[in-house]
Amino acid sequence: CGCNKIGTRHVEQCAPYLVALEREVALVTALTGRGQPISHMHFGGGTPTFMPDAELGALIDMLQRSFEFRDDGEYSIEIDPRTVSPQRVRALRAMGFNRVSLGVQDFDPVVQAAVNRVQPYEQTVELIEAAREAGFSSINVDLIYGLPKQHPAGFEETLRKTIAAAPGRIALYHYAHLPALFKPQRRIAEADLPSSEEKARMFETAVAMFARAGYRHLGLDHFALEDDELSVAQREGRLHRNFQGYCSHDAGDLIALGVSSISSVGDVYAQNDKLLDGYYRRIERGELPAVRGIVLDADDFVRRDAINMLMCDFRLDWAALDARRGIDSRRWLAGSVEALEALIEAGAVRADDRGIEVLPRGRLLVRAVAMAFDRHLAQSSSGASYSRIA
Repeated sequence: CGCNKIGTRHVEQCAPYLVALEREVALVTALTGRGQPISHMHFGGGTPTFMPDAELGALIDMLQRSFEFRDDGEYSIEIDPRTVSPQRVRALRAMGFNRVSLGVQDFDPVVQAAVNRVQPYEQTVELIEAAREAGFSSINVDLIYGLPKQHPAGFEETLRKTIAAAPGRIALYHYAHLPALFKPQRRIAEADLPSSEEKARMFETAVAMFARAGYRHLGLDHFALEDDELSVAQREGRLHRNFQGYCSHDAGDLIALGVSSISSVGDVYAQNDKLLDGYYRRIERGELPAVRGIVLDADDFVRRDAINMLMCDFRLDWAALDARRGIDSRRWLAGSVEALEALIEAGAVRADDRGIEVLPRGRLLVRAVAMAFDRHLAQSSSGASYSRIA
């Protein structure tokens, strides 16, 4: 999901949820057959390490009984550095995880106190080193800009510390202040939030500092060292993007499990119930918990390919899209190209007979470029609050 939160400190609430997950897997495998090959698995949606190791291990065992996990697969998990020790990092590796993402947000103690997420820099570095020693093939750090009490000079120090820790990948997200949706955010004073100009400076500074440190800007909010497989995939033209972010190749169908999760199978997108009670009720009735979805038509597939090219390659190649979809893509997407006129005049985008190219000065705006090709945005205004730089 884009953002779905269930706040609790009660570990015992894991038990009924894991029971429901196992029932959902049984419903899915009744349709797909057991033993379907799995090349990627991601435990996310917040902090999976909230679960004790016994429950987490039992969940993995259940999934391994239900699906066939490839030996060369990518199996990742998000962790909260405040609650995970080096010993537990080693235990996660022993469970089969080979990629890890650490939620950091900011290393400034003042900012950490403002968002009630205090975690010393040394603690995070210790876990990164433990992950390296345990043999994790990929280590990612998540940062957030736009947080209360954050300012450009302080965030620059966070960037320096992150670069010094040398994770292979860095995700840099924009903080979405939506107090109407998230009650805890109502305690944040608007005056404590950085201005749009300050946030733009933070993002631009991050892009420049990461580039000098050898990180490639993959697009949107993701960066990777030049020898990381994502950077290699982008150079070779085989980078892809899905709900989990960038990946080195098209992973095929995505089966999502759990409350609010979104699946992508064939020509269908489907989202599970976002409310825990509703999710439980459907599982108890023996129903798949999906509550909404969409069946893609030919236009959706063309536009999805175009958006993927722009977000992954900074270029939409008419000939490649024509060959993939058997159409005259330039004519098909003429209206979207017209919507880019202002960006073209500003020198951020170039359009010619070969395709659309996002120029260096426009790469920070690649999301806006891609949005011109999404016809569904005209039917909903909800995306704008989440998808911006500053």
